[in-house]
Amino acid sequence: MRNKSMSKKAGAARKRLTPRKEKRGPSGADVLLGVDDPALAELSQHVRDVGGTPVGAYREPFSGTPLLLAVLPFKAVEPTPFQRDLSPTHTKRLAQKIEEAGVFLDPLIVVQAPDGRLWTPNGRHRHAAAKVLGLQAVTALISPNEDLAFKILALNTEKAHNLKDRSLEVIRMARELAERKPRSKEKDYAAEFDEPALLTLGIIYEERRRFAGSPYFSFLRKVDRFAAGTLAKSLQQRQGWAARLAEIDDRVKEIVAELKDRGFKSPYLRNLVVARINPVRFHRAKKTDTGPPMAVGAGLTRMAAAARNFNVSTVREQDLALVAAVSSGDADQS
Repeated sequence: MRNKSMSKKAGAARKRLTPRKEKRGPSGADVLLGVDDPALAELSQHVRDVGGTPVGAYREPFSGTPLLLAVLPFKAVEPTPFQRDLSPTHTKRLAQKIEEAGVFLDPLIVVQAPDGRLWTPNGRHRHAAAKVLGLQAVTALISPNEDLAFKILALNTEKAHNLKDRSLEVIRMARELAERKPRSKEKDYAAEFDEPALLTLGIIYEERRRFAGSPYFSFLRKVDRFAAGTLAKSLQQRQGWAARLAEIDDRVKEIVAELKDRGFKSPYLRNLVVARINPVRFHRAKKTDTGPPMAVGAGLTRMAAAARNFNVSTVREQDLALVAAVSSGDADQS
C-alpha cells in the first residue's frame, strides 16, 4: 500500500505545473504602443495602402515583440503557399459555428511576405470561412517578423497536424527557403522543420497523396538527422532517399497482398511488414544523442533487402495483435 501511495504522489508531482521564479515580459502600461510607433510605422502604412485600418498596437507579453492589430480587406490576405491543404469540411463547419455564435472573434495571424503580400501562416480555415460567410474584411494580428511565416508547426501545438499535413508543410517550407535563401543550411531550420524525417516523407507525399507514412516514421526518425549542408543540396539527397523508400513501399504492398491472399484481414498488415523489415527496429535511442545507429542510405539498403526476402509464411495472428497495440500508441504520438 505504501508503494502504491508513493507512486501516486510521484505521478501527481510529474503532472504539477511549476511556474518560473523570474517574471518575464512587459506588463501594465509598458505594453501600449501607438500604431505609428517606429517599430510598426512601415507596417501600419502598408496596411493603409492595401485598404486596411490599423486599430491598435502593443508589445506581446512573452518577449515584448511589437504587434499590430488591424482590420484588413479579405482579398488582401492569403495563406502561405506551403501550409497544409484546406479542408472544405472543416471550413464549412467553422463558418456554421461562427454564424451560430453571431461573431467572428479569433483574428488571423498575419505577416508581411518579402514581396509585400500579407500571408497568414495560422488562420487559413478562418480565412476560408470568412469567404464562405461573405465577409468584406477580417481582423488580423500582424507581426513585422516575416520569419514567423515558417513557424507553422510551433503555432499549431493545440491542434496538432497529422503526419501527412506536417510532412507536406515542412517540405513546402524547405523548398521556399531554399529558393529565397540558397546558402542557408538545413540544420539552421531545425525548429521550423521539427523533425528531419518529415522532409523525406514530405517528398513522397507530394507524389503519392495516399501514401501511408506512419509505419516508416519510426525507422526514419532513428536514422535521419538535419544536414549541415545547404537546403538545396540536402533536398537533392532526400529526393533520392524518398525514391528508394517509395520503391520499398511498392514491395510492401505486394507482401500485404500476399498476406491477404493467405487469409489475413488485419488493418495493421502494412505496419507488421514494415516493422519486420526495419533494420533499427530494436534500437533504443539514448538520452544523449551521439548520432544515428546507421546512415539513412545504409538503412534503406538493408530495408530493401529485407523486403525482397520477406517470407509471408512466418507471419502469425499473434504477431498482428502485438503490432496493433504498438501502432495505436505510435499514432497517439504522431
